[in-house]
Amino acid sequence: MSVYQTTLLGRTTVADGTIAFRFEKPNDFALKAGQYVDLTISGPEPGPSGQMTRIFSIASSPLDEDLLVATRMRHTAFGQTLADLSIGSGARIDGPTGSFHLQNNTARPAVFLAGEIGIAPLLSMLSYATPEKIGHPMLLFHANRPSKDAAFIDVLWKLEHASPRFRSIPTLTRQADDSGAWKGKTGHISSEMLFTQVRVMRGLIYYIAGPHVMVAATSQTLGNAGVNEDDVRTEEFAGY
Repeated sequence: MSVYQTTLLGRTTVADGTIAFRFEKPNDFALKAGQYVDLTISGPEPGPSGQMTRIFSIASSPLDEDLLVATRMRHTAFGQTLADLSIGSGARIDGPTGSFHLQNNTARPAVFLAGEIGIAPLLSMLSYATPEKIGHPMLLFHANRPSKDAAFIDVLWKLEHASPRFRSIPTLTRQADDSGAWKGKTGHISSEMLFTQVRVMRGLIYYIAGPHVMVAATSQTLGNAGVNEDDVRTEEFAGY
């Protein structure tokens, strides 16, 4: 695993309680869309003992000039330190690594199933595949609770409009509370929702990313639908 020094370039709120952090992309940083890094920042305690490290999936495309990571902001020491990090501050990244990336066989459609901030590595794949005109037919199911929690929703709409081979199906697991403004689905990603949109479940490649409970439940849903476990890729996210 390679080690790089980087710099915080900016931060953007991408959903209620979710912030994306933009870091300088090191030279010779060979990223595959969907991979992750270990991000190390300095905490309030001086010296090596004050350094804190967490795993982050890269949300940006390998084609982008910078690196983007995103997280739900929790009341944790790491989250607070990251939120307070001054623009221009240094950080260390180890990686990239991980096998959660888009398959090479473009003849097999890809179905992405994201829960909350699990959209990050899938956004990296989609942002890369769309301008590169990679031939995978791609379908995204993106589950959030209220609509205000849906990170990168505007980016996903733009990607869908830019590619006839990509379709996005957002869903809210809590009843929409925006007076009819929500145009997506409601409810958890279920076998009924999948069958309605996918029809033939076997022979596709599935990518599941999100909290442990969501990944486990969705994996079981696919298994019950007859999907071969060799056709399912998963990535779990913890709170920081």
